[in-house]
Amino acid sequence: MSSQSPAIDYYFSTISPFTYLAGQRLEAVAAKHGATVTYKPLDIMALFGRTGGTPPKDRHPARQAYRLVEMARQAARLDMPINMKPAHWPTNAAPASYAIIAAQRAGGGDLGALVHATLRAVWAEDKDIAEDTVVRALLDGAGFDPALADSGLLTGAEIYAQNLEDAVKVGAFGAPFYVTADGATFWGQDRLVDLDWHLAGQGTPAA
Repeated sequence: MSSQSPAIDYYFSTISPFTYLAGQRLEAVAAKHGATVTYKPLDIMALFGRTGGTPPKDRHPARQAYRLVEMARQAARLDMPINMKPAHWPTNAAPASYAIIAAQRAGGGDLGALVHATLRAVWAEDKDIAEDTVVRALLDGAGFDPALADSGLLTGAEIYAQNLEDAVKVGAFGAPFYVTADGATFWGQDRLVDLDWHLAGQGTPAA
């Protein structure tokens, strides 16, 4: 391993159920290894289109059904509440994503908590994260200036678009997706254990 602190690029969608089910385990892994995390929210539907994926509503019924099984099963195992049919899904993921980007640039709060609270708002609290009042409350709750919901719009839009391009370039095709500084990639919240092993210098455990 390098003597430099490890770094993780975290590609995710603010409306992804499996990103929600990651909880704050990424932050725990990063803290364990002294790793920095760059949060890179993106348009997951656009990523699907760019990388051969299919939006959930367009998948074969068998795939749609099993997706719900996996969501319920993992939520139960993790003891996390989840609404299988949230009132505001899908919704416009951009406003909350812009706010997260602005918060990352501004600093001063708990970014991991903000990201998880945003996902929890969708999948456990039936809130619409496209609404300005919701975004402001999420920022405030994580220790950030609620005004970032407005001030970060232009820069947020540019970085949000760039995150999509970056994701395609590094081979990301879903969310959550983790990329380390040495180019190792990990898809899915159920691969956080592999990320942990990699950062520990042990490689990826055999299946």
